[in-house]
Amino acid sequence: MQSDGDSHDSQDPRTRRDFLKCMAWAGAGTLWFMRGGILQARTLTSEADAGSAAGEAANATFSFVQISDSHIGFNKAPNPNVTATLQAALDHINAQSVRPDFVMHTGDLTHLSRPDEFDTVAELMRGVRTQRVFYVPGEHDVIGDNGAEFFRRFGEKGSSGGWYSFDHHGVHFVALVNVLNLKAGGLGALGTEQLAWMKKDLAGLSAETPVVVFAHMPLWPLYPAWGWGTDDSAEALSLVKRFGSVTVLNGHIHQIQQKVEGNVTFYTARSTAYPQPAPGVGPAPGPLKEVPPDKLASYLGVRQVRHVAGSHTLAATDEALS
Repeated sequence: MQSDGDSHDSQDPRTRRDFLKCMAWAGAGTLWFMRGGILQARTLTSEADAGSAAGEAANATFSFVQISDSHIGFNKAPNPNVTATLQAALDHINAQSVRPDFVMHTGDLTHLSRPDEFDTVAELMRGVRTQRVFYVPGEHDVIGDNGAEFFRRFGEKGSSGGWYSFDHHGVHFVALVNVLNLKAGGLGALGTEQLAWMKKDLAGLSAETPVVVFAHMPLWPLYPAWGWGTDDSAEALSLVKRFGSVTVLNGHIHQIQQKVEGNVTFYTARSTAYPQPAPGVGPAPGPLKEVPPDKLASYLGVRQVRHVAGSHTLAATDEALS
């Protein structure tokens, strides 16, 4: 992955293609560490790197894992068995030498919001060995009922709009919902009510508080032509710019991209189901059907995030399932 000081403009197709070629599928994974409240990514490319990362994990005050886009119910190329690859991701999490505190699923748990698909997700997620699992919906989780079934099964209790926040070892986490009331071209939207709640939620926090924001669709205009962005994300980002360390985690595009704007670092996540093309490469988003079966696992993965007190970085690691 690129260094923390780099920033990429995703509007030029050639820049996007070159960026994705060098970054999206490189390495065995990327480890998230949080140190002093700043999230930082480090790519694993060898067993030696993995061993070093395990040593860093032992010094972490806490860690968590992000998974995304499991699309349970999808059964076509390049992955006719997405249940098996989600299980492989959970096995990967359970095999960590230092157990993460929680798992964060950033949406598209299911492919069509069917009750049996939600049943499968719930059964699989019961096997993950962490204290908690936190969820936000993807657009595939709200088909037909505006998310009623998702929120009944996976929503946070006491959250009237579906969005919520929590604190963990000095870090403030904000879960946003941007897949309801999609805008033209499929762009996500937060809405005035959620933005007002977010402003109130953050108001009492010190600017030194590390903040992690997570949602399904990107909270920056990654590629609006494909709906890869959130229409009113600028208003949300204006609320977090005063904080010294802000990390934004999303799913939706099924590949790794990173962007840095001041103290805000944006990361998108791999899927546990299938990859999609780089932004602007090809006519439209959708499953990359030509991926060879023996290479599929290298396109799928999970993300670990670790926080270490008294330092100045929060480390992130994207780990492929291969």
